[in-house]
Amino acid sequence: MSRTNNTELDYRPSYLAAVIAAALVFALYLVTLAPSTAMWDTSEYIAAAYVVGLPHPPGNPLFVLIGRVFAILPLGGLSVAVKINILAALTSAIAAGMWFLVAERVLVSWLNERWVRIAGGALATIIGATAFTVWNQSVVNEKVYTVSLMGLAIISWLTVRWCDDPEGPAADRTLVLIAYLLGLGNANHMMGLLAGPAVLVAVLIRRPDTLLRWKLLLAIVGAFLLGNTPFLTQPIRASHYPPINEGEPTTWSAFWYNFNRGQYGKPSVFDRQAPFTGQLGMYWLYFRWQWIRDMYGKYPGLQAALGAVFMLLGLGGGWVHWKRDRRSFAYFGTFMLTLTLLLIYYLNFKYGHSQCMQMGNPPGIPCEVRDRDYFFIVSFSAWGVWAGLGLVYLWEAVAALFGSERVKLGREMVTLPQRRSWIVSSWILAIAFIPLFTNWKAASRAGQTDTRDFAHDLLDSVEPYGVLITVGDNDTFPLWYAQEVEGIRKDVVVANTSLLNTDWYVRQLVRRPVYEYDAAKGPAIYRGKVWPKPSGSPLHMTTQQADAIPQTYEIREPQRFRKGTLEATLKPQVLTKADLVVLQMIHDAFPERPIYFSRTAGSYPQDLGLGQYLLTQGLARKLLPVPPTAGKDTIAVPGEGYLDVQRTAWLWDHDFEAPASLIRRGSWVDNASVGIPYLYIASAASLAEAEQQRGNVQEATRLITTASGIAKATGLEGLFSPPPIPTQPAVPLRGDSPAVPLESGKGETGAPRR
Repeated sequence: MSRTNNTELDYRPSYLAAVIAAALVFALYLVTLAPSTAMWDTSEYIAAAYVVGLPHPPGNPLFVLIGRVFAILPLGGLSVAVKINILAALTSAIAAGMWFLVAERVLVSWLNERWVRIAGGALATIIGATAFTVWNQSVVNEKVYTVSLMGLAIISWLTVRWCDDPEGPAADRTLVLIAYLLGLGNANHMMGLLAGPAVLVAVLIRRPDTLLRWKLLLAIVGAFLLGNTPFLTQPIRASHYPPINEGEPTTWSAFWYNFNRGQYGKPSVFDRQAPFTGQLGMYWLYFRWQWIRDMYGKYPGLQAALGAVFMLLGLGGGWVHWKRDRRSFAYFGTFMLTLTLLLIYYLNFKYGHSQCMQMGNPPGIPCEVRDRDYFFIVSFSAWGVWAGLGLVYLWEAVAALFGSERVKLGREMVTLPQRRSWIVSSWILAIAFIPLFTNWKAASRAGQTDTRDFAHDLLDSVEPYGVLITVGDNDTFPLWYAQEVEGIRKDVVVANTSLLNTDWYVRQLVRRPVYEYDAAKGPAIYRGKVWPKPSGSPLHMTTQQADAIPQTYEIREPQRFRKGTLEATLKPQVLTKADLVVLQMIHDAFPERPIYFSRTAGSYPQDLGLGQYLLTQGLARKLLPVPPTAGKDTIAVPGEGYLDVQRTAWLWDHDFEAPASLIRRGSWVDNASVGIPYLYIASAASLAEAEQQRGNVQEATRLITTASGIAKATGLEGLFSPPPIPTQPAVPLRGDSPAVPLESGKGETGAPRR
């Protein structure tokens, strides 16, 4: 029987308890906070906030503005990255406090003891806050989603309160405020609109005549549009050409194209990229992660069992919510439906990355380039409310076994457990703390500096004023962070092949100023030599000429590309705009300006006929005017090609920082980016092979030990079998060997993104 019509229930929110709960969650996040950047979009967003730039479309202007404020806060010398990571922790903790209030409010019509209701709110808080994706996204600012989470949680609390008194004196103002927050949420990310359908359903159920009040509707529309006004900052800022200016929306058409994310070509929801059952399977996989991520892959049965437990707790909580408080269920039930089934259908993902791995990566099956669990962060966080309610329902059932009593609840007399019974049976609440202990290692980012260190190492592999060609998110965005936020090697021009297919990115390369190389801060191995400062961009053209480069160019017969003594044969193929730009940079700036391909580029330079001109130095391959030849410090390594042993060994021993940080971190949770630690493993193994050929057996042994340590720390032992180190040096090899594709940086920069 529903008790929602009782007017004498204690609806006073426990704001102090909610603040304490949020503060404890915030403290947890601070303890496990990342001290630097991380893989994927983290570096892009931290850097964009710092320089007040435009991240990938639609640009997330609200986040950029808030992030900039946090970036310049005087917080005792904390780094920019830490301060913006604190933003993620704070917004997520505020959301946890809102879920506390929602859960406690539902329990008002169910339980008479205030302390039990507060306990129920605390259960919802701890479950939602320690779910893996929520926790992991709250300790580093990978994207904008914790800001969206906070906004949706606040809207949820306001709507639940509005449902209690839809005709009260503050009801109309509350709806206008909700509309404004929905607009602000959209200016952060489209995720901010997810509460809209649920708010509309709540209004239709609780006070349908609201839709007939035209003045109120005008105020709501006006508030929503006002909330979207951060988008107006984009053309203004873009016209000043900040270092990160994705989409460059300086005209109306460019702004509208950017706003609609036209660059990524989102398919229709009716054009399914995977069967809906497969997309449900992806969600179920991510849901199972939330409760025991530390032992992922080791005990799949235990993970499935815990997933079932928390699924049943949540479904039970949803059922009891509907039975006991249909006022708030009008909103929250619709909200949860939107966050799960409707969102899964709308996002229309391909098979998930880990899902494909479990299926053995079958050919012909389209798969996402990374796991998309972060899109469901609000779902997993809000699930804590229903799981907490379900756990309270279970607690009540167990407590009733130890004795009950008749008590007054509002105007009714109901049977509830005695206080002693609640206390005696409280052991059952330990279930809520399982994710806290089984997600700690996987969710925590404490001490994690490997991404920043990788960016430092890759940039230092490039000689002063060099051009570094990269291919994806993970070998590009960290470099943006290192250069724009920490000022590391800004003299290096980073050219990402995925983004080179766009007009705006090529224009930015043309406009990019030449930054002075600071020899005092650069690797010591580059000192003592004159490095002429270039006079301009590696592309000797105007922005108008850059715009005229075609998107594709078909080669039907083999063609030769020449620049000085370099002569490459281009096989019949369709060259993309990126290919043409890379060749143009070689034509315009080489060899006066060093040109490198990141080792993460795999076979890309071979596809352009440049493979025989490459010499590996550190984590990059330098383009030479003539093919390298074997010598004392130039060794041909099977599967790698020619390696500059002296330069690479010096960088490993005196400059590289990531090998130590990877070993110190001791884990690598994200399967889709394991190519980055594997890059170090492969690089160490290649250098060890070269040292062995030179007779340096002890050095080769040390490098193999390092590679093995990285493999063990990052869970890549299965991909790396340490070669035996002979006691006698091997006979030096002659000639070149084709490089093995190592696309460890391949990400989603040029892939459809939502």
